[in-house]
Amino acid sequence: MQVTVNGKPHQVDRGTTVIDLLRTAGVPENYLAVEINDDVVPRERHATQTIADGDRIEVVTLVGGG
Repeated sequence: MQVTVNGKPHQVDRGTTVIDLLRTAGVPENYLAVEINDDVVPRERHATQTIADGDRIEVVTLVGGG
């Protein structure tokens, strides 16, 4: 399936979950926010939320500073 991740085309298998996508992309699972089609996906749903063909996904990592 074709999806867009942070503005770039990306191929995923049918049934891929948010957590699967994060792991294959090498993104740390802590300190991040995920949106699918402009809707925030709560962390507790990352393991069960599946990705659909054509989804627009934004992964934002949180950075501390001071």
